[in-house]
Amino acid sequence: MSTSVNATQVRLDEDSMWVELSDGRTLGVPLTWFPRLLHATAEQRAQVRISKRGLHWDALDEDVSIAGLLAGFGDQTAKKPFAA
Repeated sequence: MSTSVNATQVRLDEDSMWVELSDGRTLGVPLTWFPRLLHATAEQRAQVRISKRGLHWDALDEDVSIAGLLAGFGDQTAKKPFAA
């Protein structure tokens, strides 16, 4: 998935992530879509790096693509099956 739209700013509150895009839109998504961000501290959430492809939090090992957000995708990390 690729897109010519980039993030210009991101802010997070207790429940949501708000991403301002280069085309003037603002996306709001619930943090429940991204458990690492949901459970992070405000300081950890603030340490976001914006790139052409998306958003990255080094300390949280979290990457969010703009194309994925536009498609309505949350965390796409593969879950390991539970071993009994």
